[in-house]
Amino acid sequence: MQYLIPYFIDAHPGTEDKDMLNLALWLKRNGFRADQVQAFLPSPMSIATAMYHSGKDTLHKVGRNVPDMAIPKGIKQRRLHKAFLRYHDPKNWPLLREALKEMGRADLIGNGKQHLIPSFQPKLAGEAGQTKTAVKAKPFATKYTGFNKGKAGDNRRPKPNGKGRGR
Repeated sequence: MQYLIPYFIDAHPGTEDKDMLNLALWLKRNGFRADQVQAFLPSPMSIATAMYHSGKDTLHKVGRNVPDMAIPKGIKQRRLHKAFLRYHDPKNWPLLREALKEMGRADLIGNGKQHLIPSFQPKLAGEAGQTKTAVKAKPFATKYTGFNKGKAGDNRRPKPNGKGRGR
């Protein structure tokens, strides 16, 4: 059996907030929950990088009078675009609530199936009122910290000077 895992790139040159909202609505309507999301990073020799740096749509004729296209470069806008793709993550809901209100789409905030995000914010682990279970990290076991200590057949014992096995 093979599985299809959707992989999205957010904050691509030419993408506006309303485009990301429409994509989030489409994802929800079709039952997709994108977990594989990456912010666009300009890479050499690509058309998207030329668009990113020039602010022009390089897929069409570029000239002085051609208007600039939207390029999501600010950290807040880039985070918002990623949050739209990960609309199902409670960590993104405060940012999405604020953005939807600013966009005039507060109708998408609510507790019904037709809403993009709920109107309430659940308490996340580590917030006030919840206890966090402390997990003690164990150090990596190596030949110097004794990964074979106490095991049967342990032939590698540290030398008395504490420097491990000699070579």
